[in-house]
Parts: sequence; structure tokens; C-alpha cells
Amino acid sequence: MNPKKLEAPRHPPEDTSKQSFWMPGNYERTVQRTQDSFKTCNDVAACFQERAHVEKLYAQQLSLWSNKWKAITDTRTLYGSLMQAWQCFFLSAERLSVLHSSISQSLLSEDGERLQIWQKNTFQRKMFCGFRESHDFKTSFEQAQKPWSKKIKKLEKSRMAYYKAYQRYQAAMEHEIQATRDSVNPSSKKLSKIQQAREKASHDRDNSCAHYQKVLEDVSSYIPCYMQEMEAIFEQSQEEERKRISFLKQAFLSIHRHLDITNNESVKAVYTELHHALLSINEQEDLRWWKNFHGPGMPTDWPRLEEWVPPLCKLKRGKKPSQKSLDERIVIIGGVKVRALYNYVGDEADELSFKEGEQFLKIEDEDEQGWCRGLKEGGKEGFYPASYVEVVQ
Repeated sequence: MNPKKLEAPRHPPEDTSKQSFWMPGNYERTVQRTQDSFKTCNDVAACFQERAHVEKLYAQQLSLWSNKWKAITDTRTLYGSLMQAWQCFFLSAERLSVLHSSISQSLLSEDGERLQIWQKNTFQRKMFCGFRESHDFKTSFEQAQKPWSKKIKKLEKSRMAYYKAYQRYQAAMEHEIQATRDSVNPSSKKLSKIQQAREKASHDRDNSCAHYQKVLEDVSSYIPCYMQEMEAIFEQSQEEERKRISFLKQAFLSIHRHLDITNNESVKAVYTELHHALLSINEQEDLRWWKNFHGPGMPTDWPRLEEWVPPLCKLKRGKKPSQKSLDERIVIIGGVKVRALYNYVGDEADELSFKEGEQFLKIEDEDEQGWCRGLKEGGKEGFYPASYVEVVQ
């Protein structure tokens, strides 16, 4: 029956705790947060600058669409309430265009500038060392971890020494067993040397184990102090990050307030008015309008007896009357009241216009070309054909 071999301590599996915050140097991820937050701010600013551009383009496209189709509908034969409802879409688009243009402006001028100012005040740079906050936290973490790192290195050194001593002891045990098994009459001198080597390896193993345990106790006793210092620095870092998160939260809420048009009263009004315009489409009214303006309801001048109107020989106003004509013209003092027999529309600026039955004063007698000068109420004075009026008795 073979004696049972002593098992050497197995190497532990890959220690995931080496990635832990508590291990030397692993605070770098926390320190790096400042740089990452600065980049995040840049990304947020760029992201919503792009969204502002999208809002501006949308506003422009709404306006272009409205103008294009409004011009088209003005040339169509659509009429009445249906036309008004259709055109209400274009009015709504114009109002929405103004709204989205203001959203774009708010994202740039209000939210963008606010983020830029905050970023400038929060992330203060230190010459040749990146950000002041990163430098300060890194320095604090290094000072807190310096004694811990020394103890960890000392512990690792004693652990490796213990493992090697145990390996030597195991090799000596195996050598002794092999020598005893292979030799029928082993010399006592040789066997004694092998046994002495095994005893020395056992002694070294025990000493290294004791040293390893002592160093481990020293490390373990230092853990609370080390944790307290590291946590204090970490909490300071957390507080700075909390402030950043809190600010970005408020910035996002502000952006949301500008983008959320569902609760915007002006938008509600746009669509409410548009809905009312659509509901107000009245087919009977539209048909009645068409009948009155393009159908049987249109007023018509039916054929009737028309009195003969004497031909009019008009004076060419481009030529000045002769001095003889001016001298022979008779001015009627006080004027004579006359009544229009027919409608007359003056072709030139110095002619009177009047309707059948209208009365006014003749202030100059008829000239050789058949024109008189008259004066209407309000002071309007001008020429008119003498044959178009009669004297009121």
C-alpha cells in the first residue's frame, strides 16, 4: 500500500478581483470618468445641434410645401367651404413652420449655450495634466494606495515564497519515497541525506507559511483604514459625477420641453382650428354658391327695349382748344341743374361719370364739339356730352 501523497496547494483560478476597484491602479476608470463626461457633453451638444438643424429644415420644408400648393389651389376651380378647408391646411403648415423654427432657435440659443457655459465652468483644465479634477483625484488615489500597494507586493512575495517552499518539500518527499522503493538495501548514509533534505524542506515550508500568514494578517489589519481612505476619495468623485448627471438631466428636460409639442397650446389651436374648418365643409352651401354665381341663380339682363342713344363725338383731350373756343365759351353763373338721361363712364381724367337719373350742375354752356362742363356734389368737376342730359324744369 503506497503512502498517501501530500497535495500541494492549488493555484486559485484567475482572480476576477484583480479587476476590482480596490486593486492597485484600478481607480483609473473612476478618474477617467471626468474625461468621458467631457466627451459626453460634446456629444450631447453635437447631437442636439443636429436636431436643431432638422427642426429648421422641417420648418423650411413646411413653408415651401405650403407656398407651392397654395399657389396651385389658387388656380383651381375649387370653391366655397371646401376651398377654405383645403387652404386651412396651408395656414396650419405656416403656423407649424414658425413653431418648429422657434424650436430650432431654442435648442441652439437656450439649451446649446447653457450646455456650453456649464461645460466651460465645470471642466477646468490644468496645464499639461488634462483636467484639474482628474489630476486631483488621481493624486489622492495614488497617495491612498501607496502603502496598500507595498503591502500587497510584500504579501505576493511571501505567498510565492511559501508556494516554492512547499514545492521543494513535495519534491523531497517524492525523492525519499522513490529511493526507498527502488533500492533493496539502500545505504543508510544515502538515505539519511535524503531524509535530512526532506526535513530541511519541511522546516523551510513551515517558516515560509508562518511568514506568509504574518504578512497576510498585517494586510488584513490595514484593510479597514485603506477602505476608509479610498471610499472617501471615491465619494468625492461620485459627488462630482452626481452634479454632472443632475445637470444633464435638467438639460434633457429642457430639451424635452422644447421638443414636446403635444402640450403646446399653439399646436393644439392649429389642429383644433383645422378640424373645425374641415367640419365646416357644407356641400349644400357650396352648391348654392355655384348656382348663384355660375348657374341659374345668376342675375341676367334679359332682352328689353333699349332707347336710342345719340352718337357721341368726343373731344380729343390731347389737343388744346383754340383761343377762340376759350373766348366764346359761356360760363353760367350759379349753374343750371341737369338730369342724366343715360349712364356715362368718362374715359379721361377730366371727364365726369354718372348714372341715369343722377342730377348735377351745368356750369359752362355747350361748346362747338357738343361738350359741357359740369359740377357734381363733392366738388368733382369735368366735361360730359351735352346730349346725355336734360335741364331739370
